[in-house]
Amino acid sequence: MTSSFHCSTCGIVIASDLAPLPIGVSLNQKDGEDLFSPGYFVVSDGEFEPECPGDFLVNFRDLQHTQHHQDGSRLNGCCGLDGLDGFNLLCSNGHEIGTERSDCWLPHHAVLACGEIRRA
Repeated sequence: MTSSFHCSTCGIVIASDLAPLPIGVSLNQKDGEDLFSPGYFVVSDGEFEPECPGDFLVNFRDLQHTQHHQDGSRLNGCCGLDGLDGFNLLCSNGHEIGTERSDCWLPHHAVLACGEIRRA
């Protein structure tokens, strides 16, 4: 069964048709590569990165109706975004929803904050 993820403030779709990453599939923790393939999501246990338990990890290529934060201080990184300075992802209506981690020294993914996202 697949899930879709929506901004909890306005309801716009952020990602859709994502399946849970199958049990036994390891996260790819190589720098500069996708953490896992598009089409899947992981519910965080809060131990992989600085996300909170219950946050949703997705491939940032699966994101829809999103934009980067207008606050430039949230967009740090050398070759991409490192996500170390707070939420850097907004829905297309301007609501904070999570963090893109796409810098060269990180495995690439997005963290959708469970308090800002509704899973359906």
